[in-house]
Amino acid sequence: LRTSTSTVVCVCTCVTSGIVPASFKTARIKPLLKKPTLNTTDIQNYRPVSLLSFLSKTLERAVANQLSSYLSSNNLLDPHQSGFKKAHSTETALLAVTESLVPAARASSLSSVLSLLDLSAAFDTVNHQILLATLAELGIAESALSWFTSYLTNRTYQVTWNGSLSKPCTLETGVPQGSVLGPLLFSLYTRSLGLVIASHGFSYHCYADDTQLFLSFPSSEKTLIATRISECLADVSTWTTAHHLRLNLNKTKLLLIPGKDCPHMDLLVTVVNITVSPSPTARNLGVVLENQLCCTANITAVARSCRFSLYNIRRIRPFLTREAAQLLVQSLVISRLDYCNSLLAGLPASAIKPLQRIQNAAARLVFNLPKFSHVTPLFRDLHWLPVVARIKFKTMVLAYKAVDGTAPAYLQAYLKPHTPARSLRSTTSAGRLEPPSLRASKGRSAKSQLFSVLGPQWWNELPAALRTAESLTIFRKGLKTHLFRVHLDSA
Repeated sequence: LRTSTSTVVCVCTCVTSGIVPASFKTARIKPLLKKPTLNTTDIQNYRPVSLLSFLSKTLERAVANQLSSYLSSNNLLDPHQSGFKKAHSTETALLAVTESLVPAARASSLSSVLSLLDLSAAFDTVNHQILLATLAELGIAESALSWFTSYLTNRTYQVTWNGSLSKPCTLETGVPQGSVLGPLLFSLYTRSLGLVIASHGFSYHCYADDTQLFLSFPSSEKTLIATRISECLADVSTWTTAHHLRLNLNKTKLLLIPGKDCPHMDLLVTVVNITVSPSPTARNLGVVLENQLCCTANITAVARSCRFSLYNIRRIRPFLTREAAQLLVQSLVISRLDYCNSLLAGLPASAIKPLQRIQNAAARLVFNLPKFSHVTPLFRDLHWLPVVARIKFKTMVLAYKAVDGTAPAYLQAYLKPHTPARSLRSTTSAGRLEPPSLRASKGRSAKSQLFSVLGPQWWNELPAALRTAESLTIFRKGLKTHLFRVHLDSA
């Protein structure tokens, strides 16, 4: 109790005085390899993660809560930035982009282009003076601005590697990766980038330093669009240079999504003497996107990754208890199956089959059973929903958050409450959503895979008691029980 009290007093004193103690501004850098397949001898393949003291992170948490509350109440946050914001995730960001691209390509017969920008070492090159000026423009002043000035100046770090520790060095640029405030400050630092993109007529969505810009256009305007993309990327490059960031055009991906009436199309974009050619696939926030807007490549990638994990777990299975095996499988395999699985909503069972095979193999591995053992009893014992039900579960949880007002605003905009033409006494109509009309739509089959279409449809099929659940916890518990009965008790 004495320790916690002194911690609170220390944090309050630092905030009110506008001064961050020097001991709070010392970090120990531990380089982490970005991907296990990268060359370990190339320092460019490492991410410098800062290890900070407990008191430092406690102080940052207190300031971050106040800053986030101020920014939210004054609508100062970019609505198209999903990184490090409550109720936002890579999944909601990808849903927002998908909702924009699919109708254009399939329903409106428009072609679309999606560009995935790559910023090199973005967190490490943030200019402190520009960041402080940005905070001042947002209304951060007096002692609050003094606190951020103190937080950013005179920071030091030491690098630890193979048991050795370097001499202390001064951190003159950047925000610490691994800190609480760093991601939020970076989001504010890049806030004006959206204005540059929007000035060229492009839509955009960001997740931290991952920026996606996209545009739909008639196929006849291919040449004009190539020029607009080049001009937009050139201005983005100019903006990044002015903000001490670097746009890596060699790693920037371009995904060309041809319209329904123009299946074959090519597009070459030249920026600063570098030609960016469209790719058939591109990895975006951990999900493989295809230029045909199908999920085949991503399902294949997920299945391959899960098979590798299952292979490794199978090698050590004789030395594991059932509980340990289940923990490993759920951590390394099931979590991978669940990642962004709402993007698979509406796909036919044949498309989902490879993922279901993975889950079947995972259940047999937990119980150490042979290949062709019946899996339904195993799912019941493990309390696992099959893949199709897991997709529906995730989609309905997002729908509940949208109805409850806790989801991102861009997801809430897709779901509208149903208003009956006349008042009804029946409770079965309570909490229903208005389904969008699909009549006379050329892209009806494609639209039926969208969250804005499946969300209301699946939601209205739920029991009224679930649609009117008082809390997310009650809803999740009741939804899993409902789906368990539908998909397993009847099997």
